[in-house]
Amino acid sequence: MTSRSAKGKGGGKQATADRRERIAQLRAEEQRREKRMKVIAFSVAGVLIAGTVGAGIYIIQNANAKHDKQVAAAKAPIPGVKTWDKLSRTHVQTPVSYPMTPPVGGDHNPVWLTCMGNVYDKPVQNENAVHSLEHGAVWVTYNDKASQDDIKTLSDKVKATPYTMMSPYPTETGTITLSAWGTQLVVDSAKDPRVEEFLTKYVQGPQTQEPGASCSSGAMQ
Repeated sequence: MTSRSAKGKGGGKQATADRRERIAQLRAEEQRREKRMKVIAFSVAGVLIAGTVGAGIYIIQNANAKHDKQVAAAKAPIPGVKTWDKLSRTHVQTPVSYPMTPPVGGDHNPVWLTCMGNVYDKPVQNENAVHSLEHGAVWVTYNDKASQDDIKTLSDKVKATPYTMMSPYPTETGTITLSAWGTQLVVDSAKDPRVEEFLTKYVQGPQTQEPGASCSSGAMQ
C-alpha cells in the first residue's frame, strides 16, 4: 500500500511539473506572438503615418504652388488692357455722358447693379453698373458679333464668380469687353486666355475703390 501511494504521489508531481512546463511554453509562445503583433502594428502605423505626412506635405505644397501662381498672375500685366485714372465718383440721379464705351468709372447712380454673378439678358443702366465697378466688380459685355458659344462660356464663368455681372452692350465696338474700375480689355473670343486672367486679377482687385462693399441687393437691370 505504501509503495503504491508513493508511486501515485510521484506520478502526480510529475504531471503537475509537466502541466507547468506546458503552461510556461504556451505563455512563452503567447509572448512571442504578442511581440510579433506589436512589431507589425508599429510597422503598419509607421507606414500610415509616413503616408499621411507625405500626402499632407503634397497637399500643402500643391496649395502653395497654386497660390503663388495666382499671385503671380494677379501681378503680371495683361496685354491689351487700357486704364484710366482720376475718375470722379460723385453720386448723381441724372444720366451721365461717359468718355468710354462701356464706361469704366466716373459719376454714377447711388444704387449699384446687383453683381453677384448675375447674367442679364438685356442692356443695363450704365450709371448703376459703374457703381458696381466701384465696389470691385468686373462687368462682362458683348455685342451681336459674339457667338452663342461665346455667350454660353462667358455666362458660365460669370455665374460661378461673385462680384461679376454680364449684359449685352449693342453699341460697343469690340465683340467682348471686360471692364473694371478704370480698367478695360477687349477680346474677340471667350476662349481668349486673357478673359480668365482679367477675372483673376480684377475681381475685387487692386483697382477697387470700395473694398468689401456689397454687390447684393442693388438694382436688377
